[in-house]
Amino acid sequence: MVRSLKGILSLKGILLLSSSLSLLVGSNAAVIAQTADAPAAGNAPIELPSVEVTAPKPTTVAHKKPHTHTAARRPTSTTTAQSTSNSPVTQPSSQAAQLAAKSGAFDQARGNIFTTAGTTSNSIGHDTIQDLPGGTNQSVEQVLLQAPGVSQDSAASGSLHVRNDHANVQYRINGVLLPDGVTGFGSIFDTSFIGSLSLVTGALPAEYGLRTTGLVDITTRSDLFNNSGSVGMYGGSHGTIQPSIEYGGTFGSTCPTSTTTSTATLTYKAPAAVADCFAGVQYYFTGRYLQNTVGIENPTPAYNAIHDFSQQDRGFAYMSAFVDPTTRVSLIAGTAYNNFQIPNVPGAPIGQSAVPVTNAFGATSFNSAALNENQVEKTEFSVLSVQKSVDGFDGQLSYFTRYNELRFTPDPIGDLLINGIASDVGRISTTNGIAGDGSYKLNDSHTLRAGFSVSGEQASVSNTSLVEPCTLCNGTDNGAPVGITDNVSKLGWLAGVYAQDEWKLTNQLTMNYGLRFDQMDQFVSANQLSPRLSFTYKPFENTTFHAGYARYFTPPVLVEAAPANISLFNGTTGQLSGQSDPVLPERSHYFDAGIDQKFKFGCGSDGKNCSNLDLGIDAYYKIATDLIDNGLFGQALVLSAFNYARGYNEGIEFKAKYATGNFQLYGNLSVAQQRASDPVSNQYLFDNTTALADLGGLTALQYAQTHFLYTDHNQFVTASAGALYSFCGRPATAAEAFGDNGFSWCGVKLSADMVYGSGLRNGDDNISSLPGYTQVNIGIKREFLLPNDPKLVTIRFDVVNLFDTIYEIRDGTGIGVFAPQFGPRRGFFLGISKKI
Repeated sequence: MVRSLKGILSLKGILLLSSSLSLLVGSNAAVIAQTADAPAAGNAPIELPSVEVTAPKPTTVAHKKPHTHTAARRPTSTTTAQSTSNSPVTQPSSQAAQLAAKSGAFDQARGNIFTTAGTTSNSIGHDTIQDLPGGTNQSVEQVLLQAPGVSQDSAASGSLHVRNDHANVQYRINGVLLPDGVTGFGSIFDTSFIGSLSLVTGALPAEYGLRTTGLVDITTRSDLFNNSGSVGMYGGSHGTIQPSIEYGGTFGSTCPTSTTTSTATLTYKAPAAVADCFAGVQYYFTGRYLQNTVGIENPTPAYNAIHDFSQQDRGFAYMSAFVDPTTRVSLIAGTAYNNFQIPNVPGAPIGQSAVPVTNAFGATSFNSAALNENQVEKTEFSVLSVQKSVDGFDGQLSYFTRYNELRFTPDPIGDLLINGIASDVGRISTTNGIAGDGSYKLNDSHTLRAGFSVSGEQASVSNTSLVEPCTLCNGTDNGAPVGITDNVSKLGWLAGVYAQDEWKLTNQLTMNYGLRFDQMDQFVSANQLSPRLSFTYKPFENTTFHAGYARYFTPPVLVEAAPANISLFNGTTGQLSGQSDPVLPERSHYFDAGIDQKFKFGCGSDGKNCSNLDLGIDAYYKIATDLIDNGLFGQALVLSAFNYARGYNEGIEFKAKYATGNFQLYGNLSVAQQRASDPVSNQYLFDNTTALADLGGLTALQYAQTHFLYTDHNQFVTASAGALYSFCGRPATAAEAFGDNGFSWCGVKLSADMVYGSGLRNGDDNISSLPGYTQVNIGIKREFLLPNDPKLVTIRFDVVNLFDTIYEIRDGTGIGVFAPQFGPRRGFFLGISKKI
C-alpha cells in the first residue's frame, strides 16, 4: 500500500499543497468560523435520480430536524425520493441504485419512529467533519467539542461533559440505543461511517430514557453501498501513524434491471412475475489503526510525555437487506481494542500516601519516571434490527449486545512506595437486551409513539491490591507486602416502557406529551414513572420557539456502582475510613426553553443561492435528588460513582451559523454552573480525617456535607467556533491539480476550529478553578483527480494547537481527580486518501 500511496503523492501535488499552506499560514487575517452542512463537492453522498420504489407508505418529511412533526401521509402505496438535481438524466437503473433508493425510503420511514420535538438539536454532517481540521481522523468525542454546551475534560474523566453533567450521555446508531459499558480512555467509534452526528439536549421526549443529559444521535452515511471505498494514511507529530480503509457495496440481487429515461426521474418497480425476487444485500466496513506517544494526556507541560505509547484498533461493519417490500433487516457491529501506557511524572517523591511506605520488596527508593503502569480496553457491540413500514405504521425491533473489558496493571514496587498501594483492577461487562419502538400516524393532528426496552448486564469487578500491614500505621511499622482481593459480581436488569402523542394543536403549535416507566434491579432496586411535556411554536416560517419539562430517572453505571469492602484494608497501608452506602439512581426535574431564528438574504432572482444566518438561544434548569457524580480515587484509572443528596444545574447557550457560497462560519457560547451538597453514598471517597484550613478547619467530607460546592467538572464559560472556505466548490481536474494549465485553487479547502474553556474546578472540595485557555486548530486540504482516473484523491495538512498554548485540563486536585493532565502541544499532521 505504501508504494501505491507514493505513486499518488506526486511531486507536483506536494508543491501545490505546500504553496497553499504557505498562503494560509502566512496570512495575517484571523481565520475562525463555521460548520454548516452544505454538501462539499467531491465528498457529498452520491445523488441518485428520483426513484419510485414499492413502499408501504409515503414518508414526506425527514424527521431528524427538531421542532417539526411528520407531514400527513398521502393515500398512495409508493414513495418518491426527489433528486436535488434539476438537469435531465438518462441512467440505467442498476440493481445497486434500485436498492439504494429503497433503502433511502426506509431511512426516512425510520425517522418517523423517533422525534426530537421540543428539544435543541445541533447537527454536523459527514462533509463538514471531513473538511474541518483532522477530518475523519478525529474521534467522535473531538467532533462533539464543537457543539454548544460541550466542555473538554481529560480522557480519564470521559473526555467531555455536556451541560456540566458528568457522563449521562446516551449514544444511538440508526435509532438503536447502545447499552452502557466500562468507561475507559479510548473512543470506540470511527467517524468515517457517520452521515450525520447530532447532539440533542433539553427536555427529551418519553422515548428517551436512562441517559438523558444529551442524546448523541448517529446516522450512517447514505452513500455507503455504492461499490466503492477509500484507503488512507494519516500521521505526524508524537509518532502518530493512522492508516484506514473503508469499502461498501451491494451483492446478491435476483431482481431484473430496467432502464428508464426521463428528465428528472428514474422509475423502478419489480415486475409482478418476479415480485418475490431478492433485492440484494448492502454491506459496508471500515477499519482504522492508531499509534502515538500521547495515548493519554501528558501529566507534565513538556512536549513529549514519558511512558505514553498507545496502540488503538477500531472496526465497524453494517449490513442491510429487504426480506419483503415492507420489511428491512440490518446488522451493525463494531469493535475497539486499545492499549495504553500510563504516563509518568518525574521527580515524584515516595511516601505520598496517608500511610507512607518506605520499603517495598527491599527497595527504599524509586524513580517515578520509570513507573510501568498499563491499561488495556476491549469493546465489542452489535445490533440486529428488523424494521417494518406498512399502512401508516413504522416500527423497529432490535436485539443488542455489548461486551467491555478493562484491565489496569500497576507497577508493584513503584506504586507501593509512591501511593502505598498497588492495585490490579479488572472490569468486565456483558450486556444483552431487546428494544422495540413504533409510531402510528393516527390522523393529521396526532402521531402516536410507544416502545419498550429490556436489558440484562453481567458485571464483574475484580481488585487485587498489594499493601503492607501496619500496627500504628504511621509509616514506621510496615510489614512485608501482602495481597488483598475484593471481587464483586452482579447480574443487573433495566427495563423501560413509554407512550406518547405528538399533537398538532394548530398549524403553528405542537404539543408532545407522554409517560415512561423505568425499573432497575442492580445493587439497589428502584423505579419511577416520568411525565414528559413540550411545546413547539412556529409563528413564522423561520422562527421556532420550544419549551419543555421532563422528569428523569438515571441509574448509575453498574460497574461504577460496585460496592467496595473497605474493611478488608483495615490495618494496612491501603486503609480507608467512612461509610460505603450504595450508589442510588438519580432523580431530577428538568426545564428547558429556547428560540431558533433563521435569516435568508442575498438571494438570486429565482429565490435560490441565498446566504443563511441561523441564531439560537437555549436556557435550562435542573433540580436533582441523589445527583450522580464519579471520579478517580486512586492510581487505577477507573471511575467510581457516588451521589450528592441535592444538586442544581443551570445554564444558557448561544449559537450562530452563517453560510454563503463556499464560506461557512459558526460559533457557540455557554455560561453554566452545577452545584451539589452532601455525599450520601460511598462517603469513604471523601477524606474525613484531615482538617483543612482553606475549608474553615473542616475535613473534606464535613465541608461537602454542610456546603453547596461546585462539582469538579463544572466550567462557567465554554465556547467553540470554526470556519470553512472552499475554492471553486469542486475538486480539481488532473490538469488543474498538476499545473498543466497554470495554477488553480480548485479543490482547495481551508478550515479552522477552536475551543475555549474558563477552566475546570480544582483545590480542596473544588473551591477554586484552573486558568482559562484557548486552543486553535487549522487545516488545509486539496481534492483532485488523477489522469484517466475518476476516483478522488485528497491530501490534507493539519496543525493542532496552532499557537502551542500550554494549559492544564486538570492539575491533580479536586474531588475525584488523581493526576494532572495537560492539553495537547502543537502538532503537525499530513494525510492522504484515495477513493477506490
